[in-house]
Amino acid sequence: MYKKILIAAGLAAALIPVAGAVEGSADAGSKKNSMCIGCHAIPGYKSSFPSVYQVPMIKGQSAKYIESALEAYRKGERSHPTMRGVAQGLSDQDIADLAAYYGTK
Repeated sequence: MYKKILIAAGLAAALIPVAGAVEGSADAGSKKNSMCIGCHAIPGYKSSFPSVYQVPMIKGQSAKYIESALEAYRKGERSHPTMRGVAQGLSDQDIADLAAYYGTK
């Protein structure tokens, strides 16, 4: 009997959102993307700092991918200096909103 209760409690706990998880809003992200569109909205754009770099189009990418990439830049796990600078200025909510926006097609 107790084993069934513990299993049920464990399953219920797994369905509760993780504390601190932030829900992104595509609408809010569309108002926060000004620092992104200067590079990521130009087809074929290449940046030249610190070296010539083909800038990817990010619209339509997976929201989870965008969120993971921005968090990695913010933590310094990805090394592009411009992206690190941009990401370090973003809050968790900003990242969630931008990921929701760019994760839509």
